[in-house]
Amino acid sequence: MICVLAGGVGAARFLRGLIQVVPAADITAIVNTGDDTILHGLNISPDLDTVTYTLANAIDPVRGWGLENESWTAMGALARFVDARPQGSSAAPTWFNLGDKDLATHFYRTARLSEGATLAQVTTEICKSFGVDVHLVPMTNDRVSTVVTLAQDCAAGSAGTEITFQEYFVKHQHSVAVRNVHFAGASTASALGLDALSSAQTIVIAPSNPLVSIAPLRALQGVDAALSKRRDSVVAISPIIAGAALKGPADRLMTELGHECSVVGVAKLYAPICGTLVIDSADAHLAQHVEAQGMRCVVADTVMSTPAKSQNLARVTLENAT
Repeated sequence: MICVLAGGVGAARFLRGLIQVVPAADITAIVNTGDDTILHGLNISPDLDTVTYTLANAIDPVRGWGLENESWTAMGALARFVDARPQGSSAAPTWFNLGDKDLATHFYRTARLSEGATLAQVTTEICKSFGVDVHLVPMTNDRVSTVVTLAQDCAAGSAGTEITFQEYFVKHQHSVAVRNVHFAGASTASALGLDALSSAQTIVIAPSNPLVSIAPLRALQGVDAALSKRRDSVVAISPIIAGAALKGPADRLMTELGHECSVVGVAKLYAPICGTLVIDSADAHLAQHVEAQGMRCVVADTVMSTPAKSQNLARVTLENAT
């Protein structure tokens, strides 16, 4: 069995390739839920949904999130309430787009959770409905929230203000400076997937943001201990290529939070729990600096611009797992 620690788009594309290399039923993906949110009274799990939709070949190929051939009638209709809602009300937010078909997933998740089902149970049901055979596991059934602290006064608030990850990432397009990130609820939440971390033949840390996609998993009790115990069989793929992130704010966050924005910075973050780091050919000249952190370094083409390239990266990753 292969166990993958996963965020959103990067992890989804890696898993898309991995199921072409090993049977989907032999893969367990433990997925970040730190950026889960509640909007319009609906429970939304962005990373779980991105992975599910991608593996079901239902993802919007242009946006990289949401469902293909989507419509936005419900979101458009919300605009009529903007002038009617009282000052201070958070009703009818329009900054977080939810497509009409995508809403059905959130309707189902919310209804099942209200019936007492766990997030893990609901995730399995949603995967079944989409024909996804990879075992997707939310990192916890408990509520853990990624919270961002602003570094300076800006449109999002004054310096020191805490905002949710989705406010930072979507509402403000991750354009505001950050001085801290923490994971509310992580210290008391029960981690899921610890058995998979112990029994998997290989553990892969997907090319997801190490500070807001993988770090929430690591913040849960027992996860780092399980990874460090079998460090030699853990292989990570750097999401940083030539000093930048292909998508999202990983590069900016690395710099703002005091980390070197390079594959070497990624190596320093992962060295305690991971024995091998796969880096892109654009960073081949930094391989020896990665190895200086006590890790094996593998150079490959890590830009998953096509399903074939995702498959090749998955194959190379597994071949270099010890």
